[in-house]
Amino acid sequence: MSSPSDPKAVDFQAMMEDMWARVRAYNPQADEEKLWFGFRFAMSAHEGQLRRSGQPYFVHALTVASILADLRLDVDTLIAAMVHDVVEDTDYELDDIRQRFGKDVALMVDGVTKISGIRAVAPEARKAETYRKLVLAIAQDPRTVLIKLADRLHNMRTISFLPADRQLDIAQETMDVYAPLANRFGIAKIKWELEDLAFKVLQPERYFEVESGIHQTRAERERLIEKMVEPLRTQLQDAGIDCQISGRAKHFYSIYRKMKAQDIGLDRVFDQLALRVVVGTKADCYHALGVLHSTYPPLADRIKDYIATPKPNGYQSIHSTVRVPGGKYIEVQIRTEEMHERCELGIAAHWRYKEGGGADRADLADMVKWLRQLMEWEEDVDDPREFMENVKVDFFRDEVFVLSPGGDVFQLPRGANPLDFAFRIHSEVGFRCVGAKVNGRIVTLRHELQNGDTVEILTSRNPAPSASWLEVVKTSRAKHHLRRWLKSTQYDESVRLGREILERELRRAKLNLKVDDLVDCAQQMGYPELDKLLAAVGNGEVTPGKVSARVTPRQESAAEKVLHKGRDLVDTLRRRSSTGVRVAGVDNLMVSYARCCQPIPGDSIVGVITRGRGVSVHRAGCSNLGDPNLGQDRLIDVVWDTAPDQTFMVKLIISAHDRNNLLKDISNVLSLTSTNIASGEFSSEDDLARVTLVIEVRNLNNLEKILKSVLKVPGVQGVERYQLGGGGHA
Repeated sequence: MSSPSDPKAVDFQAMMEDMWARVRAYNPQADEEKLWFGFRFAMSAHEGQLRRSGQPYFVHALTVASILADLRLDVDTLIAAMVHDVVEDTDYELDDIRQRFGKDVALMVDGVTKISGIRAVAPEARKAETYRKLVLAIAQDPRTVLIKLADRLHNMRTISFLPADRQLDIAQETMDVYAPLANRFGIAKIKWELEDLAFKVLQPERYFEVESGIHQTRAERERLIEKMVEPLRTQLQDAGIDCQISGRAKHFYSIYRKMKAQDIGLDRVFDQLALRVVVGTKADCYHALGVLHSTYPPLADRIKDYIATPKPNGYQSIHSTVRVPGGKYIEVQIRTEEMHERCELGIAAHWRYKEGGGADRADLADMVKWLRQLMEWEEDVDDPREFMENVKVDFFRDEVFVLSPGGDVFQLPRGANPLDFAFRIHSEVGFRCVGAKVNGRIVTLRHELQNGDTVEILTSRNPAPSASWLEVVKTSRAKHHLRRWLKSTQYDESVRLGREILERELRRAKLNLKVDDLVDCAQQMGYPELDKLLAAVGNGEVTPGKVSARVTPRQESAAEKVLHKGRDLVDTLRRRSSTGVRVAGVDNLMVSYARCCQPIPGDSIVGVITRGRGVSVHRAGCSNLGDPNLGQDRLIDVVWDTAPDQTFMVKLIISAHDRNNLLKDISNVLSLTSTNIASGEFSSEDDLARVTLVIEVRNLNNLEKILKSVLKVPGVQGVERYQLGGGGHA
């Protein structure tokens, strides 16, 4: 430790005695010996280590524990806070922590210890894997998040000692991850300070602009509070409501965010001030709201009832912005004492010592249910960076609330679309989704949902998810169900497809092989089982030509050639496709129709062996067939073989003069031709309308008749059949 004359000398004994006095005050039964043992162990472990500020490193560990003591946390959490960096920064190992302090402390320490030692992994991936480890630890013991947040809070308070570039990186990470994490667990006290500290580093000019403006009006705010608090307290007491009233300026980043969102100056942020009214019961909250509104007129669109509909982090309160004499506006928050404690401390409130009862953990399971669910959804995600992005989408973004046609309310992350909503209802609804209506209007599955939207999901009888949906959905729930579906259906299909493609290639190369030959070939190519090689061929990962090139050819006899030729002829005659397309030489393949050119019967077509979707059928003139990365050995001959009642999706782009009833007239014409509209979009600019429709057609002749009918609609200037990169016709 530093000498007493050193200006950076720290009296650890005094710091610890102060913390112990606070712990003993809220928890008289606390294990004093265990806490002091943790203190001495951590201080000894970090002896000689210094922070960039020049202070002994143990200052940080002890301050983190002190922050948590202010939240009245249990002894194990305080010990874990003091030793949280021991494994990472000293020669002690996790087993040393477990042997001295037990498995609970060891679990928390392990959860906040960074992933290290994997030099071959990019720093971003290592950081993302550390996040993943933290999330798993929080799901097992929620106290881990309290230690991590207190750790980040002290690091942000002392960030000025770091180089400028490191300050920016840490502040951005704090704003992106740790402040939202504090918010998700309802710890407003820490969230606000983290946001303001990060705001100060990231946008110093804006920070000081807000800070200066708030300080200039401090005296005026205090006078306003004095004028309002006593009359309101008297009125509430006259109504039989016991209450505590306090006022505070809103936090700097909260004010700046409102300025930015509404594009206004600080002088136009009316509710810079918040007044908090704490009452006894839930009924008192609503009674107090009535008393408030009878005295101060409310802004009708600024009343929010988070008691009836709590926020996802459990926050409950009634907010109402009212107008006070002088034309000023104040936000009043009304809540009970229990709601106030949970608002300030969030999940920490469940671990606080309660006289005569230990920690209150009655509904802790609900608070971490979302994390356990997340870990289940993301178990198939190998890339930790993708995992972290999914965490940010699902749990750190703002929410939107949408309604089902029956009036049920569903919460989704902002940016979610109808497909996310379908999977939010049930996985089967997601699998069978073919379209959606929002507020009665047909929209695409990529349409971003807004607060208050009523969403109706259109479904088919048979589930038909597409791998491309993984690029559409935003939520982990939807991605999880899609991956499971695709994994279960595509592997078996890929094995079957690979077997038939490889058989065709071997016949073409005049190779007659035994199964053992192929097993040997699979192992030579790094596949432990033949089925895994076949699946790789089926999903396009390995071309059949590469396999045939690795095996030893055995020339067929003349009799075998005749026999195989006869079999090929019989197979071709017998072959009938249920998909509407027959693939030369291969039976019952998984076939998909390319979205880039949307082929229909009557078009000249070519098949492409894809990864995971079997054979993709393209129009012969499709621009994607000219891709230089597309090997010729992936092209395969296909012909149409449709059933009489089979239909295909085609996208039309209609240009027209914008006028009343245009959509109605187009719809009527399509109805007369018995054409079903699957989805549609409409836009208009400078009196020119653009209508995009996805319709069902039987074949090219059917489409030509539809195009001619649409061209006859008054105002329609042209109709194009969509093809990526052009190539449509009018």
